[in-house]
This record gives sequence, structure tokens and C-alpha cells, in this order.
Amino acid sequence: MRFGILVFPGTWSDTDCHHAVNGVLGQDADYVWHKDSDLSGYDAIIVPGGFSYGDYLRAGAIARFSPVMDAAREFAQAGGPVIGICNGFQILCEAGMLPGALRRNGHLEYRCQWTHLRVERDDTPFTTQCRTDQPLAVPVSHGEGSYYADPATVAQLEASGRVLFRYCEPDGRVTNAANPNGSVANIAGIVNESGNVLGMMPHPERSCEQLLGSDDGNLIFGSMVDAVTTGQARRGR
Repeated sequence: MRFGILVFPGTWSDTDCHHAVNGVLGQDADYVWHKDSDLSGYDAIIVPGGFSYGDYLRAGAIARFSPVMDAAREFAQAGGPVIGICNGFQILCEAGMLPGALRRNGHLEYRCQWTHLRVERDDTPFTTQCRTDQPLAVPVSHGEGSYYADPATVAQLEASGRVLFRYCEPDGRVTNAANPNGSVANIAGIVNESGNVLGMMPHPERSCEQLLGSDDGNLIFGSMVDAVTTGQARRGR
């Protein structure tokens, strides 16, 4: 399959994502410049982390207007899998592809550290290689990663099973101490109503080899590969 990795001015996790899906998993991957407007040649899209447009105004607020985001929206509407990581999550929220917003970390500090994520569902295009309640070791690196939505939206996300990852202890227990940024309900990642768009603050591309400390991120990217190659996720073509 072929991944398209979106690149905005200020993106810096694009090469890490390329290494994860191409260098480790052996899948085809291309960089897609933010001015491009055609994603028809791709089976899955990655919106990587970084500081798109220097995070001016708000993180992701300018990137949402790039031509490639219209194409990404059409790709997702056609059923193609899209994953937004860190700044990519912020961009997806700003673009209206996911609800809520990412705010300043509750402690007002930038945090770059290992976290654990509890898998809430194992039946999505991003988690078929995981087990429900499985803790994954995946690092975070952000200053504005505290997920927030109004109580009604959070209740709807919970009721519809759209919270996909939650910050937890290494044994899977969800605690306040395991929350690195103050996200409401320890939310680390959510999906859209159709389940084919994922936004997550932690960086699975930084946990793709044991040399890095964990290869649990491969379970997420590998699930995307399985979803496309087995037809469980419609290709955005």
C-alpha cells in the first residue's frame, strides 16, 4: 500500500513517519507538500507532528486552510484512513474533521516523555493488531496537548466508543498521575463518527523500533496496513 505524508512549513515529524511506515514496515510512502490538492494515489494519509506555520494564531489554525486539507477531507469522506499525530491532531480538530480542541498543557510545561496508552477498542482500522485494554508504550512531545471538549461532546464520544486511546499506567490503570497534560478523561486519541480518522497526541512513529525503547507504534501503523490490504478500510480513491 502507499502512504501519503503531508508536509507543511514547520512540519518536522514527516521523516520519522516515513521511516516508520517505509523503513520499518516496508510500505510505499511519499511526502505530500501542503499546496498539493490530489491525494487520489494514496491508500492512507498521515498528518504528522511539528509546528506547522510556527503555530501562529493557534496550533494548526493556519494549516487547516492549506489546499491539501480539502483533499484530506475528501479522502476521509470517501472512507480512506487518516491519522493525525500531535500537530496533526491539532490540525484535524481545527479543520473540523474531529471535535474538540488541544489546549496548553495543564501544568503549562512542554513535556517530552514516555507515556502509556490504554487501547479502548480493537476493532478499528488503527487497532486491529492490538487487544482491548492493552497498554502501549508511546512517547509524547508537546506543549499544547491537553484535549478538551464540552461535557456533551465528551459524553457523546464516550457513549459512541470514539475514545480510542487513554493515558494510563504501565499496567493499564487510568489514573490522574498517568495523564501528562491534563486532557479531559485522560483522552489521548479519538476517532471520527465513521472510525476512519484518528487524532492522537502521542507519537507512534517514535516507538517503531526496540532501539528507541518500544515498537508498540507499529501496532497502530500495522493495523492501518491490514485494514487497507484486507479491504476493511475503503481506499480513498
